[in-house]
Amino acid sequence: MERKARFRVIVTIVLILALVGAYGAQLFKLQSQATQEPGSYTYRTVVQAARGPILDRNGNVLVTNRASYNIQLNRVILLNADDPNQRLLELGELCESLGADYADHLPISQTTPYAYTLDELDSNWQNNFRKFLSAYSLDPDMSPQTLMKELQKIFGIPADWTDHQKRLVTGLRYELALLAVEGTGLESYTLLADADTDTLSAIMELATPGLNVQTSTVRSYNTEYAAHILGYLGTMWADEYQSTYKDLGYPMNATVGKSGIELAFEPELHGTDGTKVTTVNEDGEVLDEYWAVEPEAGDCVMLTIDINLQAAAEEALEKIILDLRENGLSSSSSSDSKGKGQDAEGGALVAIDVKTGEVLACASYPTYSLETFYEDYATLSEDPYKPYYNRALQAPMPPGSTFKMVTSIAAIDSAGIGRFYEIDDLGKYTYFETYQPECLIYTNTGTTHGVINMMEALSVSCNYYFYEVGRRTGITAIDNVAKQLGLGEPTGVEIGESIGYRANPETKAEVHKDNPDLAGWYDADTIAAAIGQSENRFTPMQLAVYTASLANQGTRYKATFLKRIVSSDYTETLVENEPVVANDYTFSDEAMAAVEEGMRLAVTEGTASTYLKNYDIAVCAKTGTAEHGSTGSAHGAFVCYAPMDDPQIAIAVYVEKGAQGGNLAQAAVAVMDEYFKAAPTDDLPGETVVG
Repeated sequence: MERKARFRVIVTIVLILALVGAYGAQLFKLQSQATQEPGSYTYRTVVQAARGPILDRNGNVLVTNRASYNIQLNRVILLNADDPNQRLLELGELCESLGADYADHLPISQTTPYAYTLDELDSNWQNNFRKFLSAYSLDPDMSPQTLMKELQKIFGIPADWTDHQKRLVTGLRYELALLAVEGTGLESYTLLADADTDTLSAIMELATPGLNVQTSTVRSYNTEYAAHILGYLGTMWADEYQSTYKDLGYPMNATVGKSGIELAFEPELHGTDGTKVTTVNEDGEVLDEYWAVEPEAGDCVMLTIDINLQAAAEEALEKIILDLRENGLSSSSSSDSKGKGQDAEGGALVAIDVKTGEVLACASYPTYSLETFYEDYATLSEDPYKPYYNRALQAPMPPGSTFKMVTSIAAIDSAGIGRFYEIDDLGKYTYFETYQPECLIYTNTGTTHGVINMMEALSVSCNYYFYEVGRRTGITAIDNVAKQLGLGEPTGVEIGESIGYRANPETKAEVHKDNPDLAGWYDADTIAAAIGQSENRFTPMQLAVYTASLANQGTRYKATFLKRIVSSDYTETLVENEPVVANDYTFSDEAMAAVEEGMRLAVTEGTASTYLKNYDIAVCAKTGTAEHGSTGSAHGAFVCYAPMDDPQIAIAVYVEKGAQGGNLAQAAVAVMDEYFKAAPTDDLPGETVVG
């Protein structure tokens, strides 16, 4: 009984306190209204927080913010002023005379005869238009001419104005009307974003009621490199809002990361938006202003990328591809290759820390400028070389002979074929009656490699040798080794990647599911797969991870672009990214010796010797020339790791229609020169301008 009585007392006290609190809140509201000047108006403005910076592994600031000024228009104040349409006309005409591109999302052409331009808007503004029509009970099927007449009636546009004046003010009135339409999520109308000082001064001199300036920030880029990795920003789409950002409390017109690191770490970089409460009188003069919620800047994201390595990679890749387009393969190449490669398209280079999986450089060519992304978009979208295509992560390609280390490991560990096992290269492989592929040297010159062992076969990239050991080993063992080493598997990077696929019966059946005659798997498919052809398709990132796994004798690390996340004031480390072993597959010492010695021989006297034979550091490498089933030159591939006795860096280079892989060693040399020049540091910034 005593316990029940105590419970009743507690409940009574809680109810009394709740009633007192509610009464107090209402009293405060009434007192505020009583002290508010007659004719004054209070409104709230969402102020976007400063976005967090992006740094490289050494503390160089790659992406930051600069101050900007947005000119906004308060709907209530303007519409309660004298002759709002005339004021809007003066404002719009001034913007036009200044060449200032003010915001107008009314999806009707600027000139007669009017036409709908809905397809020029993103999904958010299309949805806003539909909501506007519904709110004003306007028929969505009416012609644009009829809609313009209806809007001019609704907004009271003078009939004696010119068509241009009517369209100008109708567009501005439409923007203001959207603020009162339920479901748009719009809290203010930004007439001009990031206005320059001359424009700002001229427009504010008009003293248009409701016009105000909001300070903001826009992205500023301290480097011309790594565009595909850093990514760009844009206004969120309607489906993004519903699926992701609505639950995070974002306004519907928020700017968010659209690609790269900006997208991958959007929640960390975005920060927390603030809310400013402003009270103005009927003339728009500010009477009171305070923060209801102060904005909190986004966190700092530090990448594993070394911007100096990135610069070396991009410049070397560009140099090779442009040289190929102009001259084809160099005069040092064999006579049969002269002129090949002049149809080179694009390429990629990825460098990875062997011991951690950290991505040190990730280049894709051609590339683009983040600073002028939107200005260049239409032109670059039509470029046949596809500058916006991130080839390092999104372009699965046949690996060619860079795959032969897989076949070597599988042959030794699963088929009992030793590394000193010798085969006489006869030029044409005649095991099958209906499929008799030739060794490349035999096709080009009519000669053969003679009697060679596995290391020598890797060195000179003898297809004949790997046809035979591949057939004897079988696709199951070859496919298993490729999988364990990360080929056709997710690498773990935070940016979206294509997974590609390995050549095996399941893949072939899926690729040719619409043509059953081609879907079956044959022994001939196995020998093609053994040299990196058939259905093998891997990205340059996967090739780099695979090469690092070879250097680690089977230990494969999760690839990552994240070094750490630091608080906005750099005082606290919020996330310290540690190396993660994605797979631990240890192949035999015998297989490791075959791979290491074969890749080393390729450098000292084989297909990679032209550019690496006299390099100061011992490098292990493998070249590849990949057929692709289309017209033109073969693709070129190159992988390497160094130093041989203590591997630290693994590199993969790929060029579409690059003709052969040995030529691509030049790009790897440029990156290794930069890497071994000085040991990297992990210091925090220092704002540094790079590139």
